[in-house]
Amino acid sequence: MSLLLAACAITPPDPTSPDSYRETAPSKTPAITTPTPGTGLVLPPQAPAQAPVPIDPVRPEVPVDMSGRNTQVDLWERVRRNFGMPDLDNPLVRDSENWYSSRPDYVARMTARSSRYLFHIVEEIERRGMPSELALLPFIESAFNPQAMSSAAASGMWQFIPSTGRDYSLKQNMFRDDRRDVLASTRAALDYLQRLYGMFGDWQLALAAYNWGEGSVQRAVNKNKRDGLPTDYSSLRMPAETAQYVPKLQAVKNIIANPAAFGLQLPALHNHPYFVAVPIERDIDVAVAARIAGLPLDEFKALNPQMNKPVILAAATQQVLLPYDNANQFVRELPRYTGPLASWTAWVVPRTMRAAEAAQEVGMVEEELREINRIPARMLIRSGSTLLVARSEARMSDVALHIADNATMSLAPDVPPLRRITVRAGRRDSVSSIAHRFRLSPQKVADWNDVRVGATFRRGESVVLFVPQGSALARQASDDDDDRRSSTSVPARDVVRTSTAERSNPGPRSTPAAARHAPTVERTAKAPTRASRVASTGAPAARPSSVKAARAAADKPVRSAGRGASSDGGTREARAAAKGSLKVAAPRARTARSAR
Repeated sequence: MSLLLAACAITPPDPTSPDSYRETAPSKTPAITTPTPGTGLVLPPQAPAQAPVPIDPVRPEVPVDMSGRNTQVDLWERVRRNFGMPDLDNPLVRDSENWYSSRPDYVARMTARSSRYLFHIVEEIERRGMPSELALLPFIESAFNPQAMSSAAASGMWQFIPSTGRDYSLKQNMFRDDRRDVLASTRAALDYLQRLYGMFGDWQLALAAYNWGEGSVQRAVNKNKRDGLPTDYSSLRMPAETAQYVPKLQAVKNIIANPAAFGLQLPALHNHPYFVAVPIERDIDVAVAARIAGLPLDEFKALNPQMNKPVILAAATQQVLLPYDNANQFVRELPRYTGPLASWTAWVVPRTMRAAEAAQEVGMVEEELREINRIPARMLIRSGSTLLVARSEARMSDVALHIADNATMSLAPDVPPLRRITVRAGRRDSVSSIAHRFRLSPQKVADWNDVRVGATFRRGESVVLFVPQGSALARQASDDDDDRRSSTSVPARDVVRTSTAERSNPGPRSTPAAARHAPTVERTAKAPTRASRVASTGAPAARPSSVKAARAAADKPVRSAGRGASSDGGTREARAAAKGSLKVAAPRARTARSAR
């Protein structure tokens, strides 16, 4: 494998393509089949490395002259020369200037982090003909921290939320998150900003839409048009965060333009690439790659922050970024490395199982398997999930592309199988009171009965619940099924009753699947319509010790439990109850509703 830095000169992508960074792929050498004795691992052939050539990932066809005259230009001056957005001047700008100037340590950390990425961003912005103020946007979004994660799940230097990231071809799976990838996220952010500028024709409105969403900005613009008001950034009614967004960028722009005016000093940045791209052709541990390159692990992760796991899968991550000198060392030392390149691989779970079973199958300790895959306690691993497992003689090959690109892990609560029961609501019973009594989620009780969480039940109304098989409630329901002689309709707090339809007509509604295969019961039961909610047993039955009371109950009209119930039918039930012969009517089998 001629792992030259010159091999980074991958086929130049179409500069106008939005996927120019995602689809860059190094040319592959023939497959290597010679194992290293004693390890069982396939390693690159021991070919001598040639002198590397540094490659700019933005323009791989242009050699980098590290000693050229242009490289001695201050990168900050290059940024200043290409400012192109109209200035904003208002009190919010002054507030942001004061905030930054009063925190010189924060500004120093932020600008030091930017030194790794700023040249690449400026190159890409100039290639697209965009104003260089946009290169400063990561100062606002993430303080140039590619590992940043917001409370809204926005991630990376450019702070993409998951859905927008997918819209711009940023892969997000268990092995990598391209929202944190330096090259891919920069390409996606500039694509998005160009699209927003095309929508609004104004960079300040485009930035507002980047923060607030294009739909929100368009509605604000339309409202101002209807009201006969200006539609520029400063005239729109926006949330406080969006109203401060462009002023913050303007404050950073003012500081970069004249740091001395704010009592600040910027670090010197040279006008040449901080990193170059090195192709990866075999799976390799992150720690091993950093060690071969002679780079501290934290610095390696700062340049390659998209890795979610401690292994780089060559099928999906075809290159890594390294500083020039470290790339030179990596290319030179990799052919001489005789240890295993990767100690981890991927394993697709063949069936739903517990973590202990999975650990036994792959020959790992359960705690280690849980930790590396972040599997919480009391959770099942669903069939088809992909786990990161230790390599062994049975699993030595590199991970295939379809797994590396689409790996997911699906978990479910490890709970016993659930059983459907019905209970009778008592006076003043509500969704919340029944959920509290039976230690269930109010939302689930509401979903099972097709009512709102804040709903109340009529006294005697049937309420559907799902409880763990084998629990005290389920056992009591079974006992009630076996002893159907009693016809008394008792409130939920006293007796639990199970439906006969559960046994005679099992299905997705009456018999939920075992927790191993479908343990999450979100909407497993649909309550009958109000027209069909009729008390099964009618009026309360007379106690055996009082025949007179039973006869009185039989003659007393019964209030229907819902629209459509007949008082005559209730009277017949009451009379039957007095004789002790009433059988509890089973609810009709209902069609399962799909989960939300």
